[in-house]
Amino acid sequence: MENIKRWINVGGALLIIIALLTGCNDDFMERYPTTSVTEEVFFSNISDLKTYTDGFYGSLSSPIADIGTDNLAHHNSGSTIDQMMRGGITAQNAAVWNWSSLRNINFFLKNYGKVKNAKVEEVNHYVGIAKFFRARFYIDKINLYHDVPWYGNTLGTADTEALHKKQDSRTLVVDSIMADLEFAVAHIKPDGHKSTVTKWAALAQLAQFALEEGTYRKYHTYLGLKDTYKGFLERAVSASEKIMTEGGFQISKTGGVDRAYRDLFISQNLQANPETILFIDYDKDLNRRRNTHTVLDYEWALSQTLMESYLMKDGSRFTNQADYKTKDVNEIFINRDPRLEQTFMKPGFKPVNAASPHRLKPTLGGYNQIKFYPEVTDMISWEASYTDAFVFRYAEVLLIFAEAKAELGILNNQSDLDKSINLLRARVAMPNMTINEVSGPVDPILKSYYNNVEGGNTGLILEIRRERRVELACEGHRYRDVFRWEVGERLADQQQGMYVKALGPMDVTGDGTVDIAILESAKNTEPISHLTEEQLKNITLYYLKDGNGNNTSIYLENGHQGHIMFTIARDKKKEFVKPKYYYYPIANSEMVLQGSNLVQTLGWE
Repeated sequence: MENIKRWINVGGALLIIIALLTGCNDDFMERYPTTSVTEEVFFSNISDLKTYTDGFYGSLSSPIADIGTDNLAHHNSGSTIDQMMRGGITAQNAAVWNWSSLRNINFFLKNYGKVKNAKVEEVNHYVGIAKFFRARFYIDKINLYHDVPWYGNTLGTADTEALHKKQDSRTLVVDSIMADLEFAVAHIKPDGHKSTVTKWAALAQLAQFALEEGTYRKYHTYLGLKDTYKGFLERAVSASEKIMTEGGFQISKTGGVDRAYRDLFISQNLQANPETILFIDYDKDLNRRRNTHTVLDYEWALSQTLMESYLMKDGSRFTNQADYKTKDVNEIFINRDPRLEQTFMKPGFKPVNAASPHRLKPTLGGYNQIKFYPEVTDMISWEASYTDAFVFRYAEVLLIFAEAKAELGILNNQSDLDKSINLLRARVAMPNMTINEVSGPVDPILKSYYNNVEGGNTGLILEIRRERRVELACEGHRYRDVFRWEVGERLADQQQGMYVKALGPMDVTGDGTVDIAILESAKNTEPISHLTEEQLKNITLYYLKDGNGNNTSIYLENGHQGHIMFTIARDKKKEFVKPKYYYYPIANSEMVLQGSNLVQTLGWE
């Protein structure tokens, strides 16, 4: 029984499940007294199907940072992948997997056929929603473990053989995921509130997964699946193109060049936004809230390599400038892609609840994130934000279309760029990407960063990856992107924060007045000895060594000047072991359960 509970959570009565789903649904309780609730009477009409599938939406999430990736300079709390790369995760201490949400979905799929006097298309709409969520469940599982057992039915305590079976192949599970998503696309209605799954959300999920699986198979050649990657990329193209031609979505430009991009992520009404495909509807009056103020100087800051990815306003590369590595936090924003200062905090940024501009903390690196940071005072506290959150937005669909075609080698004309990448650039008045431009000399920095990209369209693929990194920064995509492109070593790189020209005082708010100073230690105050008493009173001091002469959490790249770097990254280096660290180990406690036929995850044997 312990094996069953831990694998699929079959314990518990239907009454508990329905109570959780229905909450205060008075109509339900009037029809069926609590003492007589059974699966036979619950699955009797369309309203019951809606009630049950509404319970699946709690699994939706919308990240506000790229934790554990090269988009962050430093994260105080670390991440699972950080622990893994430092040897802190083993099969002995790995978390056990949880299959309870799959059990709930399969329970629905077992019982929906009991509905009476309903149109087939009405029933299939909700079946499609259930299969949409089952596909998402399994996408997460294969991303973690590669091979997992596929369960398409609800299991009971007597199903011993199925409960104890070994993993199914990635091919079988992926084919099953695709079948679920194809059913969802074919049967879920195209209309409806954008906080519910529509045909367009199902197509977006299909396009996203097809791109991920296609590129995963193309670049992870050790899997022996490279010969099958093209079909997935072709489906990514056709699914995204259908959204583009029939979905009626548009890139939002409300707010103009200086506001349109940032406003997407602090909106209280994504239902009205033409870019929204699926969103999570947070609401002040209903007390549905989340944390977004934590993006600013709380746990993390953004990285030098992300900052360098943004182009100049004229479309040229920031990294083409001879002094690009030595520009300080005031200089990096000059003549750049407007998305940079709508994602990174520019000196002079003043939070809505502050009387003066925010002073950055060099201990996190200095490149503060403002994307998602709210502009309403009562949202600037714990679990207080009621800004809506994207699950799928149209910009990602355009990026999927461009990348899939580029990886297939069939993005050969300017019109493909004009109806995808260039719509994103137009929002912020950036010059168009052109076929001639990307057919020219390849950016050597991008080429070294993604050194496994080959072929005549290398420049195109690399520039689309740049655009994807910039447009989707901090939205939780970067981790999967780095993994599917098979460049996990980028996560082991020692990331850098802002450039510091010399120890001593610095103006980090852009007003010409010194705000902070970085000193070697409290004993070495010579760099600030020229400051007036008033200046010293208003300055915030940071040290590279504490009172006992021990290293603090940061150091400078070249001793007394250079980029901010992090002591933990230097003293406890990360190593990305391929292919092992692309996957998570199965906990030993699962492997040794009576009757278990599981085999350990690839690389962890």
